[in-house]
Amino acid sequence: MNIVITGSLGNIGKPLTQALVAQGHAVTVISSKPERQPHIEALGAQSAIGTMQDVAFLTATFTGADVVYLIETWEGIGSLLDQNVDFAAGMRQIGLNYKQAVEQSGVKKVVHLSSVGAHSATGYGSLAVHYEVEQILQQLPEEVAIKFMRPVGFYTNLYRSLATIKAQGAIISNYGGNKKEPWVSPLDIAQVIAAEMEKPFVGRTVHYIASDEISPNKIAQVLGEAIGQPDLQWLVIPDEQLLSGMLSAGVNAKIAHGIVEMQASQRSGLLFEDYYRHQPALGKVKFAEFAREFAQAYHEK
Repeated sequence: MNIVITGSLGNIGKPLTQALVAQGHAVTVISSKPERQPHIEALGAQSAIGTMQDVAFLTATFTGADVVYLIETWEGIGSLLDQNVDFAAGMRQIGLNYKQAVEQSGVKKVVHLSSVGAHSATGYGSLAVHYEVEQILQQLPEEVAIKFMRPVGFYTNLYRSLATIKAQGAIISNYGGNKKEPWVSPLDIAQVIAAEMEKPFVGRTVHYIASDEISPNKIAQVLGEAIGQPDLQWLVIPDEQLLSGMLSAGVNAKIAHGIVEMQASQRSGLLFEDYYRHQPALGKVKFAEFAREFAQAYHEK
């Protein structure tokens, strides 16, 4: 098949491209950075250099594709430290651009990387935009089949805690405790998507993706042992304190408020209610394997 991948060679895009090429598909990878071209072509794929904001470029690139993989990224909109950027509006616009490009190109099969929390418009903070983009894509003609992929929290999000681990010996958040919650490896996301691209497309379907289930306190224990800090703690602070710290660090105010609300929904368990109603089989990459990668990154910093 001819498959177009948006999102360049990120944590998901690179292993997804590798898997699809290995399966014998003709893959085109969209990137906004010309310097990515040789890296894309080294994987056996074609490169298409352009942006998610350019509908004509997207339409031309999608034309002739059997399947397109759609992802919206914050990086394509602006810096999270820029107070003047409306990231939700930017994400919605990318969704509208994708919709228009799919319609104009005649693509009939779409795989969309969404998120846990996308089943509802409210209650999940910054994840609400994924609901909005799903609704935009739902407006495509009925003959366009769509697989909405909803991964849970990425293991790699924990890299954001490297600074506080080094400075304060702790992972700090507004939720925590001993209750298990689902996490996912980008490698498992790529494998699930690659497999789904070869399965039949019928109507509009939702697929949750997870690799392991582990509690915040257990995460701290496993990571602490991996990095040689057995006393590593997962500390829980009030919403207001987390928000104040993010705002003091210059994080975009809407993003900061959205993250605090999202993590509060993790604390209450609300975030994963729909996930557990449609619980998937867990992937291959368990948290212990990620912990070894985390330790390497920790010691390299």
